[in-house]
Amino acid sequence: MPEQIKLPDGFVPDEEPAEPVTPRDAATVVLLRAAPESGTEVFLQRRVTQMAFAGGMTVFPGGGVDSRDADAGIAWAGEPAAWWGERFGCDAALAGALVCAAVRETFEESGVLLAGPSADTVVADAGKFAEARGALVRRELSFAEFLAANELVLRADLLRPWSHWITPVGEPRRYDTRFFVAALPDGQRADGDTSEADHTSWRRPAEALEDHERGHSVLLPPTRVTLSELAAHPSVAAAMAAEREIEPLLPRLVRENGDAFLVLPEKARRVLANGLANGTEPDGIRRGGGAR
Repeated sequence: MPEQIKLPDGFVPDEEPAEPVTPRDAATVVLLRAAPESGTEVFLQRRVTQMAFAGGMTVFPGGGVDSRDADAGIAWAGEPAAWWGERFGCDAALAGALVCAAVRETFEESGVLLAGPSADTVVADAGKFAEARGALVRRELSFAEFLAANELVLRADLLRPWSHWITPVGEPRRYDTRFFVAALPDGQRADGDTSEADHTSWRRPAEALEDHERGHSVLLPPTRVTLSELAAHPSVAAAMAAEREIEPLLPRLVRENGDAFLVLPEKARRVLANGLANGTEPDGIRRGGGAR
């Protein structure tokens, strides 16, 4: 079972901040679609190296909660905010903002819009909202204003709660991130039209993990663990129907001789250990003694 995972050189400063940084609330969405023959593919983006957080890493779409995501006037379909709060261990106000941020960030970063003209429809072609998408990215427009102007309903029922990760204490940028899964709506396509990524792709979870092992991509532990969990589900429907026990996962940051390592929570370690038992062995994992 993995004990410590080495972080890339320069990923965190050599010294911790004088005071622990308060994590910012954030949302990440794992977009799923049926693979050409069978199984599931996930949408992945490689962040540009200039990004202050996770530059060069392969990630899912997502980002921080905007204060305007808490607008109570948003037309909403699906479980109420209080239901999401129970799953993610927060109050209803924050839960509603997290769901809004999840849908907004997915649209901004991939062009996929989880909204529709009514509570039981979804936009078939989100490309017609390209101008508004740019305004959202520039923060010239709130998501509530965008939905109202186009008479759209946020489809919270197209999302499912997946996990909850918190950036380790000691890092200069910290996020309190709730992970969601969502199926790609029929007729829509995910694109790479974002300044935050220089490459996008649809990959089977096992293939994405193999790319990482071969050094073709770099995955942060939450991404790696999530892909490992999804690899165990045979279809999009199975992943969307999964009953998840969600608890905060807070890795511990360890600095040794100029290197930085993460010690993962036991639950996450078990997921990676199952991957090892199935024949995959993540790079940089240390067992007891030397680094590998």
